[in-house]
Amino acid sequence: MELTSDLSSEIKKRIEESIENSQAKVICGGNKHYSLTVVSDSFNGLTQVKQHQLVYAAIKDLMAGNDAPIHAIDQMNLQTS
Repeated sequence: MELTSDLSSEIKKRIEESIENSQAKVICGGNKHYSLTVVSDSFNGLTQVKQHQLVYAAIKDLMAGNDAPIHAIDQMNLQTS
């Protein structure tokens, strides 16, 4: 998964499959840094921390280890639909 467009698509896919009724937008900021916007009814009633945990759970293996394809999520914008 070296190409950023492929990885961006993979991140989007994993989030949308993991979080019910979600739509994700992934922007690569370069150097393995990403910004995310995720819209989902699943966020209703959840604290911001719990919302972030849902997103991180969907991509955790992409952030694990020294050679992980994702180094950081620079910005995470979460919204209910």
